[in-house]
Amino acid sequence: MYNIIARYIGKMTKDDVRDFAHSKNIDLSEHELDFTYDFLKRNYQNILSNPKLFNLERYKSNYSEENYEKINKVWQEYFQRFSSFL
Repeated sequence: MYNIIARYIGKMTKDDVRDFAHSKNIDLSEHELDFTYDFLKRNYQNILSNPKLFNLERYKSNYSEENYEKINKVWQEYFQRFSSFL
């Protein structure tokens, strides 16, 4: 599972992040997009290895209030769906 994710993250572009966000009705500003892209590229391994310890609230200041709420909802949804695979 980690190899699949690592390959995807390696090829992931900002457009991929923006498209995924749009699919979840999240309209990221340029700052939010840059932060999210850079954060995922640098931290995906830590998140995958310790998903229960990941604290999204630490990064709340990098998003508008509306986007933070939507992102948190998506995180919770995906964590519940895929945590058994991690």
